[in-house]
Amino acid sequence: MNRSRDRLHNVAMFFAAGLTALGMTVPARAEVEHIKIAIPSQIIDFAAEYIAEDQIYKAQGLDVEALPIAGIGSMNAVISGSVEFSFSSGGSLTRAAARGQRLLAIATMNNRIGEFAVIRKDIAEAAHFDPKAPIAERAKILKGHSFGIGGMGSIGDGYLRIVAKAGGVDFKDIVFSALQPPDIIAAMSRKVLDGFSLGSPWAQQVVHDGSAVVIANGVDGDPPGYSPYASALLVTRPQLCEEHRSICEKVGHSMVLAANFIHEHPKESLAILKKKFATIDEAVLADAFSEVVKMTAQPPVTEAAQLENGDKVNLDAGFIKSNETLSSYDGLFTTEFMK
Repeated sequence: MNRSRDRLHNVAMFFAAGLTALGMTVPARAEVEHIKIAIPSQIIDFAAEYIAEDQIYKAQGLDVEALPIAGIGSMNAVISGSVEFSFSSGGSLTRAAARGQRLLAIATMNNRIGEFAVIRKDIAEAAHFDPKAPIAERAKILKGHSFGIGGMGSIGDGYLRIVAKAGGVDFKDIVFSALQPPDIIAAMSRKVLDGFSLGSPWAQQVVHDGSAVVIANGVDGDPPGYSPYASALLVTRPQLCEEHRSICEKVGHSMVLAANFIHEHPKESLAILKKKFATIDEAVLADAFSEVVKMTAQPPVTEAAQLENGDKVNLDAGFIKSNETLSSYDGLFTTEFMK
């Protein structure tokens, strides 16, 4: 009996030592805290969240329920109090603040625009599209075509609009359809839609299967002038961190660990993502993950310059008027939970 207890004790000590080595320690007798996090789209750009669900939250004393809430609805769920956190964009945060709904960003998992604008290959070939041409020329192909986006007012919507602006295309000459990514892919295959503006892995999938070509790649800086940008921005109500500081500390630390995991354990990260995107080809998944790695900062801090570019996207996309841009971003973000 004593030997059995000793063996169990040794296993427990070994497991604890392993967690310590990874920086995933659990405070002694930590209280498990329950939270909900809204995920606005089914994309790999939220890799940090998927990794935290699989590897990190539980060890930090968090019981997390991740809820799919499309587009800007994810941030609205935070504002209404339906969820504690959402992954949103810098533009959504500043737009809400300009309208009196001030939230707090505690982490920015992606520091570039992670969207891709693509168009069906048959349309591109008919138009003699040159993928190596300057963005101002490439973007002209948007005119007169229909594109799927994750949600109206979302970063996918805003991105398509700033690409159009770069090509001198009037937004009225584009049809925007808000759908979930799998439905957008299906609509493209039936030629109901001509293209889309989404994050990874959907652009990589249609390029790999030969059905579409990339018009613009936000990760690589198309169009110029909007980097750095805060996407996969983790936001909450300021009072949550005041009243339940331990939750923000645990979630913030989880994001630091997730960012580290993405860079230091790519094979393990891909295996976790494969569970979430089981139908995606492994080569497509690997290409998509490489784009996420480019965007993931260590530590994933939020900066005023990222939010300023969020305002610039809002303005150029026609989401706000010039008098609605913020003069200061103080109080909209903090780095104190990046430990």
